[in-house]
Amino acid sequence: MTEPRLRHLVLVLGDQLDLEASAFDGFDPAQDAVWMAEVAEESTHVWSSQPRIALFLAAMRHFALALERAGRPLHYRRLDAPDNRGSLAAELAAAIEALRPQALVMTAPGDWRVLQALRKVAAQAGLALDVREDRHFFCSVREFAAHARGRKQLRMEYFYREQRRRHGVLLDAQGEPLGGQWNFDAENRGAFDARGPGLLPEPLWEPPDALTQEVLALVAQRFAHHPGRLARFAWPVTRESALRALSRFIEERLPLFGQYQDAIWPGQPWLYHAQLSAALNLKLLTPREVVAAAEAAYHAGRVPLASAEGFIRQILGWREYVRGIYWTRMPDYLDLNALDAQAPLPAWYWSGETEMACLRDALVQTLDTGYAHHIQRLMLTGLYALLRGVAPREIHAWYLAVYVDAVEWVELPNTLGMSQYADGGLMASKPYIASGKYIQRMSPHCSGCRYRPELRHGESACPFTVQYWDFLIRHADQLGSNPRLAMQFRNAQRLDEAERQAIQRQAQALREADTATCTP
Repeated sequence: MTEPRLRHLVLVLGDQLDLEASAFDGFDPAQDAVWMAEVAEESTHVWSSQPRIALFLAAMRHFALALERAGRPLHYRRLDAPDNRGSLAAELAAAIEALRPQALVMTAPGDWRVLQALRKVAAQAGLALDVREDRHFFCSVREFAAHARGRKQLRMEYFYREQRRRHGVLLDAQGEPLGGQWNFDAENRGAFDARGPGLLPEPLWEPPDALTQEVLALVAQRFAHHPGRLARFAWPVTRESALRALSRFIEERLPLFGQYQDAIWPGQPWLYHAQLSAALNLKLLTPREVVAAAEAAYHAGRVPLASAEGFIRQILGWREYVRGIYWTRMPDYLDLNALDAQAPLPAWYWSGETEMACLRDALVQTLDTGYAHHIQRLMLTGLYALLRGVAPREIHAWYLAVYVDAVEWVELPNTLGMSQYADGGLMASKPYIASGKYIQRMSPHCSGCRYRPELRHGESACPFTVQYWDFLIRHADQLGSNPRLAMQFRNAQRLDEAERQAIQRQAQALREADTATCTP
C-alpha cells in the first residue's frame, strides 16, 4: 500500500519568518509540510556582506526550531549540506521530485526575481503555486494600486494620511490628527550641539547563542572574500529577542528619536534609532505591534507626540508606500535611469578607504555592523552616488548587498527613487541634493576632515560640494524648471564661466580617479 501523497508543500523564504503567515492558513500537519532552503545564490546574486548573510541564515535556523516546536513537518536544506544545489529553483525542483506534493503554497515574497524563479519551477513541474496575500502589511498591493489609480502624482504624505484614518492611528475623537497636524517633520530635524549626543542608551546586546555562533563560523569560512565583518554581530534572530529590542527602543530611545532622527555623529551608529527594520523585514515583528507600542507610549505620556508621529510615519507611511511602488511598478522599475547616470560605483564603497571623514565613518560603520541610519544612507552614501552620477543599478546592488535589513521590495524604491531620482520623480518630488555645507550643519565630521565644505573647487574643496555644483550645471536643462530646486539652479547660473569650467574639470577628475570598481 502506497503512502498518501503530500497535499501542500508550504514554501517559506528567509524573509517570511512568521508562524501566522497566510501560507499556513489551513495547514494540516497530517498532510502538509514546510520547505525551507539556504542557498548560495541568495548571497551571491549581489555580493552580500557577511553580516547580512549571517542574519538571514541565523534567523532561518531559529525559525526552523520554532516550526518544529509548533509541530509542523519541515524539510530544511542547509547551506553546508554536501549536495546543496546552490539555488532556490534547483532545490525546490529536487524537493518536488522527492516529496511529490499535489500543490505548492506560499505567502507573496518580497523579491520579484525570486517569485519568477519559483513560478517557473512550479510550471515546469505542472503544479499549482498558490501565492497568498502577505497580511504582514497594513496595505495590500491591490489597495495601494487603488490609491494610485488616476493620480497624476503619487506622494507619500497623502497615502500616509489615508492610512492613519483607515487604521485609526494618532487620531482624536473626531477622526482628526492629534496635535492638529498630520506631520511633525519640521520638529524632526534637530542636530546635536558641539557637546554631541552625550550619554546614549545602549541598544539591546544579546550574545550570539550556539546556533548563531555556528552560522557565524560558517559565514566566516564560506564567504571569507565577501565584504563586512562579524565581530559585532548582535542582531535579533528570534521573535523573542526582537520583542525585547522593541521594548528597549520604546522605553529608552523613542522619546528623543523625533528630535534627533536626522542627526549624525562620528562613531555613533545607533544614536536614537530603533534598529528594528531588520526584524520587521524578516517578519519577526509585525508593523501593527510596533505602531501600537509607539502610540501607547505617547498616550501614556512617556513619549512626545513629534517622536511618536515621526516614528510611526516611517512604519505606517513610508514602509508601506515603498512596497506599493515596488509591486505596482516591477519589473520595469529596476531599469529606470531618468538622469542617465552611467558612472561606476567607487571601489572604496566596499572598503571605507576614503579621505572624506563623513563617508569613511558611514562606510566603516556599515561594514562593521551591516547598518546605517536613513540620513547616512540618503545624505551621505546615496547623495555622493547621486552627485557623481553612479549607474542606478550599481548603487542598488551595493545597498542590497551591505545592509542587513535590505530586501528588494523596500531597498529598490528607496535607492532608485528616493536616493537617486532614477524614476524621474515618482517617489520624490525632487532630487535630494546638497553640498558639503549640509553635512557640516548636521554633523561635526567636517572639522576633522581635510576637505573644506564651503569651497566649490580647488585642492581642499569638499568632493560633495564640487560635485553638487557640477550636478546643477549638468542637469540645468532637465531639472531647472523644478520649483523645489529653483533657488539652487539660480545660484548655479550666477557662476561665471571660468568657475563653471573649473568645477566641471575637477568633478570629472574625481570621477576618473574613482573609476576602478570592486568585483567579487
